[in-house]
Amino acid sequence: MNILVQKFGGTSVATKEMRNLVLHHIRRERNKGYRLVVVISAMGRRGDPYATDTFLDLVNMEGAGLEAREQDLLVSCGEIISAAHLSSLLNQHEIRNCILTGGQAGIITNRQFTNAQIQTLNPKRILEELELEKVVIVTGFQGQSRDGEMTTLGRGGSDTTATALGVALSAERVDIYTDVNGIMTADPTIVHDATPLEEVTYTEMCNFAFQGAKVIHPHAVEIAMQSNLPICVRSVVSDQPGTFVVSRDDKGRFTADWQHRIITGVTQMANLTQIKVPTRREQMDIQLKVFKSMAENGISVDFINVNPSEIAYTVYDDLADQAERILRDMEMEPKLCRHCAKVSVIGAGIAGVPGVMAKIVEALTEEDIQIYQSADSHTTIWVLVRGEDMARSVRALHRKFGLHQ
Repeated sequence: MNILVQKFGGTSVATKEMRNLVLHHIRRERNKGYRLVVVISAMGRRGDPYATDTFLDLVNMEGAGLEAREQDLLVSCGEIISAAHLSSLLNQHEIRNCILTGGQAGIITNRQFTNAQIQTLNPKRILEELELEKVVIVTGFQGQSRDGEMTTLGRGGSDTTATALGVALSAERVDIYTDVNGIMTADPTIVHDATPLEEVTYTEMCNFAFQGAKVIHPHAVEIAMQSNLPICVRSVVSDQPGTFVVSRDDKGRFTADWQHRIITGVTQMANLTQIKVPTRREQMDIQLKVFKSMAENGISVDFINVNPSEIAYTVYDDLADQAERILRDMEMEPKLCRHCAKVSVIGAGIAGVPGVMAKIVEALTEEDIQIYQSADSHTTIWVLVRGEDMARSVRALHRKFGLHQ
């Protein structure tokens, strides 16, 4: 069987008009001869009647909320309702289909409720239904523990469901449908001349996702990368092919100039606070104390820079006061720079190329934007700037590297 996995996010199924577009994409791929597995998310976003966050708000407004196990039972209803809507629509158009929960689809997880990890995946039931030429609708975000408990896979879990099923079914590819036409060189709400990308590598896509581009969850990309499963990120409101996510060895199938592209795109992440803790050479244990105290209090740290005279890192703005109190209780004197933003320049061609950082500094200097911290990897260079300078920084870097062309 030529199997294709299609994943539709919450905005893609939020209204009758959008669900009719979903129907169009299902029909088109069926007409091409594909056997389809459709992974569906809960309908809409916070405030919409059946969205995941709406369910959580419903119980949290009363005060105590729910234990993690019961929370998973509640939020899993959203995908089931969404799947039922789609199934009814397919029935109206005489398209045979069936609905499977995550557990029925063979997704077995651990018992880490609200953020479960997939342990095994046996798609036997899905394959049986595909043999009957049915469209198989799978409720995304869900799994089942070995002892039969309903579990959910955490934020972005439907993306994880889609790529995990794609690997298990040896699918030709996974199509991730969103409200944007693939991956752009920058956020089009910030950079008006941002351009769509025909293809990116798995590593580039992971960096886009980790650094603020909320198109696909990075864990889903990692699953696909391990098995070299192609992903296509495309728009539900268009028949455009979108952006293919492939291995670097596969690049060149879609465009001929990828080898000359050093920078792929620019992303941003707002609402960060930089914390600096002065140290002295004889205080060898202070680094351990700082990061252990953050971990013990559930504060995630990022953008870490350690040297003999100073420790620097970032936390989210809403955790800055708590982090400062913890450090001062340990008789440290942290310096905080609030309301910062991390701007990332991403490209699989960065490694070993001289002058990239020089162009970044030049672009920001020309705009009188101060860099508070920087770091790099083989595919990404990060700079920390004032939050008020974030949009100008993204536009300046996008322009400096010619990504609008």
